[in-house]
Amino acid sequence: MRSLPKFLCGCLLAASLSPLFAQDGSPVAIAPAAVPALPAQPVEGRADAPPAPAGAPVLQRADVEAWLDGFFPHALATGDIAGAVVVVVKDGEVLVQKGYGYADLEQRIPVDPEKTLFRPGSISKLFTWTAVMQLVEQGKLDLDADVNQYLDFSIPARDGKPATLRQIMTHTAGFEEQIRGLITAKADEITPLGEALKHWVPERIHEPGTTPAYSNYATALAGYIVERVSGQSFDDYVDANIFAPLGMSRASFRQPLPAELLAGMSKGYARVSEGEAKDYEFISLAPAGSLAATGADMARFMIAHLQGGAFGDARILGEETARQMQRTAQDSVGPLLRMLLGFYETSQNGHYAISHGGDTQWFHSDLHLFPDDGVGIYVSMNSAGRDGATGQIRTAFAQRFAERYLPGPGPGPGPGAKGGVSAEDARLHAQQIAGTYQSSRRAQSNPLSLTNLLGPVKVIVNEDGTISVPAAMGANGAPKKWREVEPYVWQDTSGNDRLAADVVDGRVVRFGFDPYASIMVFERVSGLRAAAMPLLAASLAILLLTVLAWPVSALVRRYYGVPYRLAGADARAHRLVRIASLLVVLALGFALGLVVMMMAKLELTSPASDGLVIAMRLFATVALPLGALVALWNAWQVLRSARRRFLAKLWALLLALACLFALWVGFAYHLIGFGAQY
Repeated sequence: MRSLPKFLCGCLLAASLSPLFAQDGSPVAIAPAAVPALPAQPVEGRADAPPAPAGAPVLQRADVEAWLDGFFPHALATGDIAGAVVVVVKDGEVLVQKGYGYADLEQRIPVDPEKTLFRPGSISKLFTWTAVMQLVEQGKLDLDADVNQYLDFSIPARDGKPATLRQIMTHTAGFEEQIRGLITAKADEITPLGEALKHWVPERIHEPGTTPAYSNYATALAGYIVERVSGQSFDDYVDANIFAPLGMSRASFRQPLPAELLAGMSKGYARVSEGEAKDYEFISLAPAGSLAATGADMARFMIAHLQGGAFGDARILGEETARQMQRTAQDSVGPLLRMLLGFYETSQNGHYAISHGGDTQWFHSDLHLFPDDGVGIYVSMNSAGRDGATGQIRTAFAQRFAERYLPGPGPGPGPGAKGGVSAEDARLHAQQIAGTYQSSRRAQSNPLSLTNLLGPVKVIVNEDGTISVPAAMGANGAPKKWREVEPYVWQDTSGNDRLAADVVDGRVVRFGFDPYASIMVFERVSGLRAAAMPLLAASLAILLLTVLAWPVSALVRRYYGVPYRLAGADARAHRLVRIASLLVVLALGFALGLVVMMMAKLELTSPASDGLVIAMRLFATVALPLGALVALWNAWQVLRSARRRFLAKLWALLLALACLFALWVGFAYHLIGFGAQY
């Protein structure tokens, strides 16, 4: 499962670049794109690939091992990461598989690629998709049929269109984000797969087949369909039909892990400098991310996909089915990278590439395949690391590996090249895309939608005519700058990642950028929602000042012996509006605090927190309407009083507006209500 890295948490403090929760969702580090969009039709072999320059490094064991030894020890030490496993395969063979650092810091047990199990997170999904395609190949599943025919509960249609497995595999079924029960450290809190799926079906908030919105729920739904159609538990099915044929004897989706595998399981860490091993992470939506496996076993899986579904004499997919998975694409925005049937498109240097990333809280992984070159790479790290280090390391590893061993023609055309745009058009298009957006991967119908208010995505125009997305940072820690190279297509000025927009009637309605475009895009927000964050800040400031003025004014009057000058209805309104302001502040503070804590510590999304979520909503249901009513009555009372000064009347109006906005927040972001569906 893909957890939520910092960018995605911002988008879900807007899920959301595991998957922003995350998990894959996310939280999401994917290798940057470096080439124009591939053609819509499947691509054949690269007969036209340029020859390697004279003296270029050769993809051979000795060179790769020396390069890895120069890259990873320093990267792990700098990133405060305990250990990693790295695998490189080529032409059906393991070229290099190595462990770096420690699987257990306390016991000083080094990482062994043959014996040490890591948690590859959402890379687990590739096994789920492989299982689905096996059943498609056998005629037991239809990618374009209504999934309800395979289920014992119902997935509602959206715009009259059912959900299909093709939509699910390309993350375009339209589901909103769902994170309840995402991760727990307690085995007794694991919810059985069917029960977890039936507890609450997320709303389908996008038109089916049109909008990438990464979904752990949808993947788990596919795993449940595998169970229902095969007549086996998901664990048993994968054991028998993928692990056994490939000889993956040290891999399992089972939770808890069998004792013989648990003994070889790497510990997970926040940072080496903290030293404390974390508890094993249990995942209720197991098909989306519960896999544990050694690097050696992951090599076997990579080789099978690179060899058209075969590993030696064993075959897990027919060659045409494997090709279908790897080449059937769902468009995103403009020419950006696309989602395939389970894989991300991540082509680099003119080489066709597919991949998947994966994050839990403590383990962070990437898998990249270059099908036309017969090459695959895999890395998994067992620590969150310092300041997003795992994402930087994964990105740099994939990018530098490709630059070193799979060189291409270099950067695409820049500004002024054929197909570019005039300076006048560039200024116009920059102004058109500027504004406030929210991630397509988001909660919308439940209290977690509050993250959309807290983490809007902005596009701004820079003085030099470039645009920036402040939430999207470059390797230098500053926001990337994007310069337009084609109409409504921008390129990173310090790299080859692209950003593109969809335009309707001269208005940008959404945009995406590589490498995240295959799993989520950003949709424009307008009206009150676009200004919600500054309005919330202003409202809270007004409410807090009102609450603080209550004891302060009382102490001042007492110190100077000044009597309380209000009486009758004026006095009652004055006192009641302060009590109401306190209740509104507590309701908003409770909601904001709970949501932020849940996003920061995913264990709080377990069913054990349901009572807390329900209590928060019930309190908001009472406090926010009551606060608005009292504030309106107070404003009416103050405005009609001849004894109240202008500033008092102005403040009463501002306070009423603040309470009304808080009430709007309660309804718009589903704080008002009952239940713990999120």
